[in-house]
Amino acid sequence: MTVTFTAGPLTTQLWGRVGPIIEQIEELPFLAQLADGSLDPKAFANYISQDSLYLNGYAKAMSFLAAKTVDRDESRFWAGSAAEAITVEEEMHGELLADARLASALEELTAEGSRFKASPTTLGYVSFLVATAASRSYGEGVASVLPCFWVYAHMGKVLVDRAGQMADDHPYRTWVQTYDSPDFDESTRHAVQILEQELAKAPSEEAARMRAAFEQACVFELHFWASAHAMQNWDVSVFLPQEAAV
Repeated sequence: MTVTFTAGPLTTQLWGRVGPIIEQIEELPFLAQLADGSLDPKAFANYISQDSLYLNGYAKAMSFLAAKTVDRDESRFWAGSAAEAITVEEEMHGELLADARLASALEELTAEGSRFKASPTTLGYVSFLVATAASRSYGEGVASVLPCFWVYAHMGKVLVDRAGQMADDHPYRTWVQTYDSPDFDESTRHAVQILEQELAKAPSEEAARMRAAFEQACVFELHFWASAHAMQNWDVSVFLPQEAAV
């Protein structure tokens, strides 16, 4: 596994700590199929729909961090990132769903009533981020939002490497290239640097909570992609014995 974006010994250690989780993400069929373009358009449309719902909560969490920090530069960074998360993703989603294959899949999700409803994993992830950013320390909040930067930037490079020279008609080319860009890399490095600084000055107990928050968010990243691929919903019958479900 390639280590990317570390800003010092503490974030290097932290990235190594979540190595097994990152490896599980890299091995997800969703991402393998995304890279080679074979992913079912409906699964990708479902991912995009859940991502849109997620980003609203993610932006809110970063807005809490912008209000909580006493550093003006960091406040501007978080506020700008919150705005950028919505703007860039909405533009990208619009481009992706302009593809007839994806637009048709989105219409199918809309007809089923699942397009605008957060899955259990999406709701859990968003609730964790907002609650941590709002009610825990600034450092814990930073640790909780960082995996969305760091894991995505890392996976963007993994996917570009796997996809090789993507054809112009590769259905997921826009998504892959968005997360392997100099601008996104720079934002990721900035966020990692903030966490390095917060870990360095945190008392040992708080630093432990920060590491736990980071690890928990990485687990949510894993489950977010996996649950989108599985078309996770709120149907409890899938957990019941067959005779009880009918």
